[in-house]
Amino acid sequence: MAAVCNPLACGASAACRRSLTATSLLNRASRACGFAATSRVSPSTLTRKNTCVTAAEQVLTKAKQPAMTVSSAELHANQAWEFWKRLGSPKYQVAPMVDQSELAFRMLCFKYGATAAYTPMLHSRLFLEDPKYRAEHFTTCSGDRPLFVQFCANNPATLLEAAQLVQDHCDAVDINLGCPQRIARKGKYGAFLMEQMELIESLVTALAQGLKVPVTCKIRVFPDKERTLAYARMLERAGCSVLAVHGRTREQKTAKAVRADWDIIKAVREAVSIPVLANGNIRNLQDVHDCIAYTGVEGVMSAESLLEDPALFWPHRLTPEGAYTALEGVRLMKEYLDLAEQYPTPMRMIRGHTFSLIGPWLQEFTDLRDKINTAKLEIEIIRSVVAELDVRIPKTGRNYPIPKLSERALARMEREAAMAGAIAEQQRQDAALADLVPADRKPSGFAQFDKDVQQKMELVA
Repeated sequence: MAAVCNPLACGASAACRRSLTATSLLNRASRACGFAATSRVSPSTLTRKNTCVTAAEQVLTKAKQPAMTVSSAELHANQAWEFWKRLGSPKYQVAPMVDQSELAFRMLCFKYGATAAYTPMLHSRLFLEDPKYRAEHFTTCSGDRPLFVQFCANNPATLLEAAQLVQDHCDAVDINLGCPQRIARKGKYGAFLMEQMELIESLVTALAQGLKVPVTCKIRVFPDKERTLAYARMLERAGCSVLAVHGRTREQKTAKAVRADWDIIKAVREAVSIPVLANGNIRNLQDVHDCIAYTGVEGVMSAESLLEDPALFWPHRLTPEGAYTALEGVRLMKEYLDLAEQYPTPMRMIRGHTFSLIGPWLQEFTDLRDKINTAKLEIEIIRSVVAELDVRIPKTGRNYPIPKLSERALARMEREAAMAGAIAEQQRQDAALADLVPADRKPSGFAQFDKDVQQKMELVA
């Protein structure tokens, strides 16, 4: 894909306008990450088109370019809009979801009206240094577009090297600046960088100046409106081409407990000159239309509601005969399982989608829920459960389930399941990080990764 947001157009970051040298820019970012630039490990040998260069050196080189002037800022905004239009101005976005917005699920959403999608959040260091992590967490195919690949990071050089691995297989690279969960707090990324604006600026600038594709960002808001607007403007100056805004603060983790603030999203849209996406309070397609009309944003992304109804963006949903019922979950489960076999998917991800799609019925037919909870779950077991639901549901004479447990008990189970999932993800990440070879002893392997992705795409074509 041709470069859209090039360094000459975007210029350097706002920090460079304060006459910082290239070395001080990297030192500043490095101090925020907890190491000194001068003590960085010896450069790994990166082989790509017979060029040997480290990502850190690329950051230094790009940072020497002229600062962004008013005219270059306007050019950056124009290029951001050109990029957006080339994608088809996609209004309906599949949000990035850990272990849930994988290829099979994205393809199901694309079938039913989604016009762009994000990968699950990828840990930049693990993605860069662990081939097994890359193979499991990033898969794509020719129909999986437009695609935004999302990374979490707190090190500009590592982020750039990881992003360069995927830039030929996506339309843009996104930086996760909004994750409020415990895993992000421990890893010092996501929304827990919000007090480190200089580091965030360095992350965005590194990608904007070092990639062939645009950089986008997903953020949460501050309680203070003006601070949020200053944050958004800084991201635009640093080179962000599309900004997704979740209308909740870092502390507002539970979507059901706190409604997202569409007013602050509207204010951000009016404050910047690049495309803006809204996230929050999207339960159905009518909410999508209402949000766009109220905030003026270019598109809307959905996460939790889309997990329950992957056809949320389907125009048929607005018709009486197409309205969502729990029966739709069973039908969509069958389609998802077909896609999960076509695009091999880890069983933990399949299990998660199973509970999202047919979980309400499993709360009534608890014997079937017990089958799904088996330690050695296989797709055929899930298919047998779905087939049994096809027999039992018509006998009830209802298109909705009646849970055997109270709402309080169900809410407790949901909290416990969410906590168990978060702990399991944290444990997987910790174990993977512990197994990494020191950075100065492991090559990044650009060429091999490109070859692996191409082979996967040929297999699923």
